[in-house]
Amino acid sequence: MQSQVQSSLYHQLSEQEVIEHFGSSLEEGLSAEAVASRYGQYGLNELQFKPGKPAWLRFILQFHQPLLYILLVAGAIKALLGSWTNAAVIWGVTVINAIIGYVQESKAEGAIAALAKAVITETTVLREGQTLRIPSQDLVPGDIVFLASGDKVPADLRLFKVRNLQVDESALTGESVPVNKSSQPLPADTPLAERSNMAYAGSFVTFGQGQGIVVATGNATEMGQISQSMERQVSLTTPLTRKFAKFSRILLYVVLTLAALTFAIGLGQGESWLYMFEAAVALAVSAIPEGLPAVVTITLAIGVNRMAKRHAIIRKLPAVEALGSATVICSDKTGTLTENQMTVQAIYAGGLSYTVSGSGYSPKGDISLMIDGKPSSPFEDGLPPALEECLVAGLLCNDSQLKQTRDDWSVLGDPTEGALITAAAKAGLSQSGQVASKPRLDAIPFESEYQYMATLHDGVPRVIYVKGSVEALIGRCSHAMDQTGQLTALDTARIEQVVETMAEHGLRVLAFAKKEVGSHQHSVDHDDIATGLVFLGLQGMIDPPRPEAITAVHDCQTAGIQVKMITGDHITTARAIARRMGIQSTAGVVAFEGQQLAQMDDRQLAQAVEDGAVFARVAPAQKLQLVEALQSKGEIVAMTGDGVNDAPALKQADIGIAMGKGGTEVARESADMLLTDDNFASIKAAIEEGRTVYLNLRKAIAFLLPVNGGESMTILISAMLARELPILSLQVLWLNMINSITMTVPLAFEATPHGIMQQPPRNPNEPLLTRKLLYRVLVVSLFNWVLIFGMFEWIQSVTGNIAVARTMAIQSLVAARIIYLISISQLGTSLIAYLRRQAPSITNVPVLIVGIVAAVILQIIFSQWQVMNTLFATAPLTWNQWLICLVPMVFMIPWSILANVIDPPQAHGK
Repeated sequence: MQSQVQSSLYHQLSEQEVIEHFGSSLEEGLSAEAVASRYGQYGLNELQFKPGKPAWLRFILQFHQPLLYILLVAGAIKALLGSWTNAAVIWGVTVINAIIGYVQESKAEGAIAALAKAVITETTVLREGQTLRIPSQDLVPGDIVFLASGDKVPADLRLFKVRNLQVDESALTGESVPVNKSSQPLPADTPLAERSNMAYAGSFVTFGQGQGIVVATGNATEMGQISQSMERQVSLTTPLTRKFAKFSRILLYVVLTLAALTFAIGLGQGESWLYMFEAAVALAVSAIPEGLPAVVTITLAIGVNRMAKRHAIIRKLPAVEALGSATVICSDKTGTLTENQMTVQAIYAGGLSYTVSGSGYSPKGDISLMIDGKPSSPFEDGLPPALEECLVAGLLCNDSQLKQTRDDWSVLGDPTEGALITAAAKAGLSQSGQVASKPRLDAIPFESEYQYMATLHDGVPRVIYVKGSVEALIGRCSHAMDQTGQLTALDTARIEQVVETMAEHGLRVLAFAKKEVGSHQHSVDHDDIATGLVFLGLQGMIDPPRPEAITAVHDCQTAGIQVKMITGDHITTARAIARRMGIQSTAGVVAFEGQQLAQMDDRQLAQAVEDGAVFARVAPAQKLQLVEALQSKGEIVAMTGDGVNDAPALKQADIGIAMGKGGTEVARESADMLLTDDNFASIKAAIEEGRTVYLNLRKAIAFLLPVNGGESMTILISAMLARELPILSLQVLWLNMINSITMTVPLAFEATPHGIMQQPPRNPNEPLLTRKLLYRVLVVSLFNWVLIFGMFEWIQSVTGNIAVARTMAIQSLVAARIIYLISISQLGTSLIAYLRRQAPSITNVPVLIVGIVAAVILQIIFSQWQVMNTLFATAPLTWNQWLICLVPMVFMIPWSILANVIDPPQAHGK
């Protein structure tokens, strides 16, 4: 067998030559033995990217921060001045910061990459004469692959059968317009972009269907050749991290200006330049929250993992933040709101109405004629011809199958098609028997653009069966079949009345028709069914709402999030489902049809989309218009989608959400988030986690910045007053990097607080430091300044030992920080509830306790270990001095309460 490297030659070969070359078969595909041997020869069908930046380089890049440049320069100057100990400590702290950043970024990148790989792409293949769904990575050269609209091409294919097949190859060729495909051989020198008989890995089927044989997998594909020169990257940049970066840069310029000013004023007052250099460095270091970037990364990574556990996989990190701001959820897939387990309950055929008993996919149940509103006894003389033809149409115009596991029945394929098979089985019709007597010759797959599916079957005569929406089929029908099987006039008014009645009961209605053709016809096209169809009947099915989705809709509305249903169902059906789900606007269940929307101008559409709760029979292009209209009103839109034509709306939405189970690959690639269970409740859960992530980040800021503020005020005022510095630059580094990160990380693990979904969505344009948060930071910074400065001055005057004074000032600050940490955590809220004799909800306490204990141990080492005394100019403390350091904890309690009144720590937004 030829090497895969020569795969670029297959476009010039005929289909038979390619089949023979790979030892495959169009009718049978590969055998199990052939597949097994080719696994060993070719390996898995996976792309191998060029290795990313080496670990050592990624570690070095951790120093690529303006603050660290200052520290490194400061360390170098200290070394030149002979202060090797100080220089070593400064450099050591920068290395520790780099290690923390490197480890956390690696973990976050690894977690997101692992979640992305957890979403398995499947493909349809022919092996040993059976059509199977397998993971795309299991493909081998020679496999026969089926392509349909919405599929991602899993490997390089030589096409041998196409039907209106169009493929988006922009990722490979740069061609923005989908390419029409054919199956004819091409000249050897045909450029890659013009090889119409090839479908390349990584491209997407936007229309039609086709079949092809795998000619290259993994790195041997055209995309694989490119991927080897590309690095696999996971971006950790989000709007919030960019806000932090901008905030840090502005703060850095301010601090450098203040440090230079302090240095100049001190020299002007006669202070030594060595003293003022220490003061300037200490001021610069104290004002910037060095530990904040690491905390942000950790918090976002934890949020991503939590969402994954709740069935929401984040593909693009900014979605974590956007979820916390969502104001509207547009659910375009009814199955996210309902059980997605259809049951046919009503049938209309031959001018008569029938009721169907039973539920789910079990064939247990009966079909009975409705007489005077009551079901009659089951049929004794066989099925009425019109009813039988309606059921056979649903059975044969169908790509799904039922599967029985013990007493449980499930559908392999589409739930709607499963319901049609079940209804036919209740009438004694077997899918396998019908397929054997009327084998399929050709098919037009369902496309949202046409709203129908058609299949051509052999027999005498040959017949085309069509199923689809009532609107799509009724205009193509010229006659109807009466109860005896004879043709009769089409009573459109009666059909519409039945549809309306079914829809009022919340049933989703499908219409069925057929057309007899000559034995010369071997294929079916859209033109074949444009006219002359015979109307067979209607089947109405119910899809019960998910109980958890009803609760989730209510929770979202309580949280100030509008829920809008966009569906292809009949407007009456959609309205009935919305009413049961509790989906409504302030004016009730206001519903619009796609035809109404098409006649509106931009102003009317913007008003309709704001007022409406239900949008039925909406064309794919109108979904994009609805999203844009909502965004024009200032809404933050989360949009669900699963089809090829949903991709533009998913990309335009602030949060595009694709279905992990039933969605197409095109929709998945366009989305920011995937639902692994296709459940609306998971969207609500993701929003909850998104709000929690932002809340925990706010708490981290509220905890870190007051320390920087207190340190900066202390150093600045001391330098201006020509006093001894109460805290040195190295000690500031210890507090900001070691102590702060140890005590702040537990906040990232805080669980979702009670009541977060009773608060309105956060304004995405709110500044990083809101007014209330800024007041909180200033109030607590003032306390920290008084504490550091006061403790230092008092202890120095009493003991005359400046090292002891500085050490006690630092330990007093850390002790007070413990109280402040508890006050902004859920533990503090729970303790207050306990004191008020309310039922407290204490969660994640172990993580918080671990953080506090770790911080205490580190502080003991900081002051009591001789090595640390030498490195950080600290001094060992006696028991009495330790007790004195604990006194500020008492004073911090009322101060924390004041801060919480100013800016409640559990508030989601401003």
